[in-house]
Amino acid sequence: MKAASRKKIRVVIADDHPFVRDGVKGLINSQPDMTVVGEAADGLQVLARAKMLKPDVVVMDLSMPQIRGTQATEQLKCSAPGVKVIILTFHDDESVLRELVLAGASGFVLKRSSGEELVRAVRTVSEGGVFYDPALAQISLARMLDKTAPSSPASTFKLSPREENVLRLIAFGQTTKEVAAELGVSIKSVETYKTRLCRKLKLRSRAEIVRFALRQGWLREDDPAPRV
Repeated sequence: MKAASRKKIRVVIADDHPFVRDGVKGLINSQPDMTVVGEAADGLQVLARAKMLKPDVVVMDLSMPQIRGTQATEQLKCSAPGVKVIILTFHDDESVLRELVLAGASGFVLKRSSGEELVRAVRTVSEGGVFYDPALAQISLARMLDKTAPSSPASTFKLSPREENVLRLIAFGQTTKEVAAELGVSIKSVETYKTRLCRKLKLRSRAEIVRFALRQGWLREDDPAPRV
């Protein structure tokens, strides 16, 4: 009874090829803890579907008509920051992956990988983690992000345990509401911590928060979301 009543992970699929969408849809719907709630054939549609349906996860092709996956991811994370984005791609180019990380993607699955990897990715990012296709293991996420890392005085500051926990959870892609629930504090308190920390550490974006977390050794590609 408990398993049957557990909330399913709500997924929107975005790909311009109907047969690809059908295949991914069949795979996702065959999982007892997942359900496809919508589909999109281009970048503009996925933004509209995500706004209307409020899914937990968007599984999106990189090469989308209208708006490419990178731009669609960036816009989606601005309009619906709680939605996790998994990119499906043929590309394993480091510069492309770096752009996607900076845009806010939480997962990467190569189209040549097995369906099991996509299922793992959906579960991982829905729990607040980051999923990196095992076939991309030779590319270091930390190295990719450090290439664009600005000089920062962040290492000169010592963070309190609470400040560290707030930044960890934000780096994992959790929303302000999710961080508040995780730490048992108010949303306003989390917003205050985030504003104060970003000002003190001179972190101007989520990408810079992720880079800071990587340099501190808090975040690895295969880690689940931290529990504090």
